[in-house]
Amino acid sequence: MPFTYKPLFKTLIDKDMSKEQLRQMIATSSRTITKINKGDYIALEVLDRICTALNVPIEAVIEHMPEPPQEEKE
Repeated sequence: MPFTYKPLFKTLIDKDMSKEQLRQMIATSSRTITKINKGDYIALEVLDRICTALNVPIEAVIEHMPEPPQEEKE
């Protein structure tokens, strides 16, 4: 997946918060936190709740990491 949640992990460190505190703050399941840890898809609604709860822009939560173009095989 070309997205990473590394900015969120840095934001949590900067705010001295644990992932569990975030989970409780946004009222989500531990499964959602597991998805974030794995870099899996989470709903935009969840991203919105994270941004709102932490009072940060989306760039402080998720970053787009484009995959390098694949070369065509001859």
